[in-house]
Amino acid sequence: MAIVHLTKSEFEKRVSPLDAGGHGFKYIGDKPALIDFYADWCGPCRMLAPVLDELSEEYDEKVLFYKVNVDEESTLSTYFSIRSIPTLLFISLDGMVQRVSGAMSAQQLRDAIGKYLLKSG
Repeated sequence: MAIVHLTKSEFEKRVSPLDAGGHGFKYIGDKPALIDFYADWCGPCRMLAPVLDELSEEYDEKVLFYKVNVDEESTLSTYFSIRSIPTLLFISLDGMVQRVSGAMSAQQLRDAIGKYLLKSG
């Protein structure tokens, strides 16, 4: 599955309503998700992009991959208090969010996906 670029509207349909009824973040996805907050001008973000493309194919049907352009979707950046990019959010099915900032290697990302998203038992 290809990486989906999220707008605020798409985020609310696929990930979580932003107000969540006043109850905070409530994940509505049917698979764990990885969200990449990036900008087109960001060098580390550009280096990370092909790695995420590769992993989205590797984890097809297991993990949803999303991208949010911080320059175009400031509401989402503010909602998650994104201060540096790239910032990756790992969202498990139970709605637990883990945040990692900075570019990561493919193996580091595989390890994080295993730890945060595909935990067994």
